[in-house]
Parts: sequence; C-alpha cells; structure tokens
Amino acid sequence: MDTEDLQTFIEVADAGGISPAALRLGVTKSIVSRRLARLEAELGVQLMARSTRGAALTEAGATLRDYAVRACAELETARQAISPSDELCGRLRISAPMTFGPTFFAPMLAEMARRHPQLHIQTCYSDRFVDLIGEGYDCAIRVGYLKDSTLIARCIGPMLGSLVASPGYIAAHGAPQSPDELLAHQALMQGTESWQFMDGENTVTVHPRGKFKADNASALVSAAVAGLGVAYLPDCITQDYVASGALVPIMTRYPPPPAGAYVVRPPGQHLARKIRLLTELLMEYCDPAVRSS
Repeated sequence: MDTEDLQTFIEVADAGGISPAALRLGVTKSIVSRRLARLEAELGVQLMARSTRGAALTEAGATLRDYAVRACAELETARQAISPSDELCGRLRISAPMTFGPTFFAPMLAEMARRHPQLHIQTCYSDRFVDLIGEGYDCAIRVGYLKDSTLIARCIGPMLGSLVASPGYIAAHGAPQSPDELLAHQALMQGTESWQFMDGENTVTVHPRGKFKADNASALVSAAVAGLGVAYLPDCITQDYVASGALVPIMTRYPPPPAGAYVVRPPGQHLARKIRLLTELLMEYCDPAVRSS
C-alpha cells in the first residue's frame, strides 16, 4: 500500500473533497483522484461517497482514516529517527499573518528551507484565525494575545505595541492623555475589539469607537498616517513611520500589556521534530534572550 496514496486519502477525508485536498497538497485534482482511485481499487472498497458538493467518508473510509492517520504518523516518526540529525523531509504547512508575515516571518521561513532542503514548506498568509485541524495545517504563527483554546502554544518572542496618531490628527483633535479620554477620539479598529493598557500594575480595558475599520494592520497604519484617528498597533508595523515623523506615539504613560509571537499547533502526544526545529529557529530571530545566550 502506497503511503502517498494513504496521505492523499487523509487529506481528502479531512478537507471534505478532492479540490480542497489538491489545494492543500499543492498538486492537481487529477493526481488526487488517481491516487484515491488506486487506493480504493487495491482495497476493493469505496472509501469516499462523491457528490457535487464534495466527498464524504463511507463507513469503510471512516474506519480506514483512523488507522491511516496513525500509520502515517508512525512512519514519519520512523523516517525522522533513521534520518541524519540535521535532515528533515516531508511537508510542513504553516499559517502565518498577512499583515507582516511576508516581510517579517518570510525570511525566517526561507532560512528554514535553506537549512532543510528536503523539507517541503507551504506557507499560507492570512490575518484570519484558520482551523488548524480542519484545514490541515501543521502549525500557525500568531501574534498578540492568544485566546483560550485546546491548541498548544509556544512563545517565540515578545511583541511590543503602542498607541499612535499622525501629527495632523493631533493638531486637529489633540492627543488622549488617559484611557478614558480615548472615547472622545476616532479609533482605527479591526472590528469591535477592546483595547488594554497598563496603569501601574493594573490593566485598564477600553471599548473604543471609530468609523474606519479593517481586518489588516497595514490598512490601519495607512489610515493613521492619513490622519483618520488613533491606532493601536505592533511596534514592528509602526516603527518606520514613527522614525520618519509620520506617526507619533501617544498616551505613553499607559503602555499596552506585554504580548508575544507564538507557534501554535494542534494538541497531540508527540511534538513533530519539524515543528520543534521551526520553533527553535523562530526563537533565534524573535527572542532577544535566545539571541544573547
């Protein structure tokens, strides 16, 4: 039984169809169909019930999937165990933020590929929180404050932020001096989120209001530069604008609470070596404590 056919079957089962499975695997739909048909012919059973809306597991397919997942995981563990210590192979599918992933994290992922040329790395950049299990990701890089979940997270470094506005906005509307004064200002927001600030040892939560909203920090920083309001953004996004004078840090007596960048992965008993090495590499770049040790 071909392990590639088994892995393809798992992707079809988890993705709910041939087309999304082909997208995950980075191959054509015809290749996926051929592998699936070959596996069904070898076993002599129908594994997927196909329709115009996708594909669903048959009873035999549901049984095989559980065994196939365990078998492929054991084979991957065995492959890593007998490979040279510095050699990785297989596929690593990562979700990373669109906002600054292509500029900030992409060079690190390129270094991962350089160190491990037999590893197939596929990175999908999006600011939405993907379903790691349902969409077939090995791990994700997430920035900010993590919500409670069953995912396993490892902090790879601090992520500092600040409240900023343009000189033009400040000249026209003034700058808030405390969190409660924010309610009198236009906030540039992703949605209906709350903002948190530190007042000494205490955390103050504010529910700002604003007319301009976007789900991407790059769009929000552009709006801030244009003088549309105040923005609450990571320093790695705003530092060049602050250095040029296009944006000014405001309300600095009330800094945001510490946040971080994280690698998150689905829960499981064993940490895959490829995810462990990726995490260690990202910490080399992102965590000052690691760099100075």
